[in-house]
Amino acid sequence: MNTTAPLNNPHRNLFVQNLLTFFLNKQALAVGLVFASDSILFGSWVAHIPYVKANLHLSDAELGLTLFAMPIGLLVMNPLTGWIIARLGEARSCFWSAVGLTLAICIPLNAPNPYVLAIGLFLMGLNAALINVAMNTTATNLERAKGIVIMSSCHGMWSLGGLLGSGIAGAVIALHMSPPTHLAVMAGLILLLTFVLQPILSQIPSSSRTETGEKAGSSFVRPNLDLLLMILIGLALAMGEGAAFDWSAVYLRETLGASSQIAALGFASFSLTMTGFRFLGDAIIPKIGAKNWLQIGGILAAAGLLFAIALPYPATALIGFGLLGAGCSLGAPVLYAASMRVPGIPPAAGLATFATFSFIGFLAGPPLIGFVAEAFGLYYGLGFVAVMLLISAGLARMVKLF
Repeated sequence: MNTTAPLNNPHRNLFVQNLLTFFLNKQALAVGLVFASDSILFGSWVAHIPYVKANLHLSDAELGLTLFAMPIGLLVMNPLTGWIIARLGEARSCFWSAVGLTLAICIPLNAPNPYVLAIGLFLMGLNAALINVAMNTTATNLERAKGIVIMSSCHGMWSLGGLLGSGIAGAVIALHMSPPTHLAVMAGLILLLTFVLQPILSQIPSSSRTETGEKAGSSFVRPNLDLLLMILIGLALAMGEGAAFDWSAVYLRETLGASSQIAALGFASFSLTMTGFRFLGDAIIPKIGAKNWLQIGGILAAAGLLFAIALPYPATALIGFGLLGAGCSLGAPVLYAASMRVPGIPPAAGLATFATFSFIGFLAGPPLIGFVAEAFGLYYGLGFVAVMLLISAGLARMVKLF
């Protein structure tokens, strides 16, 4: 008697099927590892922001202003992403932006002054903007070519990378390894992985042109109402992610008095819940519905931040950042996929436009928090993000596409 269920058995748990499809497909896993490597680097960097702040004697406002160098890099690169991807292809764009990011991310922790810090963050923004559009487009190309759904799992890999990056950072802080040494080691490992993945990514079909002749890398399109609403929702959710990336460690360390090791766990808590929900996403979204999830997620994310503010203790803050991660988790997979289905807008242009604006929220949100924190305190800075998340939940009701 055969007791082994076939892979396409309809009674097999949908979650298991999705994971098997993703992890057993070499190309899908390679794309996921690009997402993960990008986030590992950022997770490693954000855990050391308190070190940079203290080392350069920066105030909250000065740190916030300096962090603006990264979204400036994004804005500079944005008009060029389409041109670059159209000429290099998605795979080579992923490769060169990953190489650039591994080199640029070593600059901030070795910066002797805020000016060099800003240059390093600017270069990080340039490369982060390109790899963000390139890797999401690569995932979409593979979905179309293979008839599979991997976007949520790829974003799950991104969250897993952030969890690993911040978790390792917490461990090396406990072991008293210098932050510059830690970043150099992590960058070297990711650089090696980038070279290993390149031949696999090159096998994925490139959508150099769509059926209408539009270049796949097109960076910008004038949004209609549906795309505009999705951009606003994405901005709020990305601000929630940026708050966890850049301010969770600072909030735990300086506002709540946690140790450096505990402070590094703030982003790890956020990433843990975000990772779990994203790997469940392909099973959750069809059952709950995209619009319902965006409303639930916005409320849950806001509740997490408000919980961390209302109960200002390290343990409760970790729980709050965990709730924030759960609430923000599926917004990106839902919205990235939906941005390619907006009537009247070419799929690639919709994707690139949404990705660009949402990433602006991810990068520009933390500096805005810094300005609010300088004027009123970090409690209010995080509270501002919570309000934006609640607004995003209301906007989700207005999107007709879902």
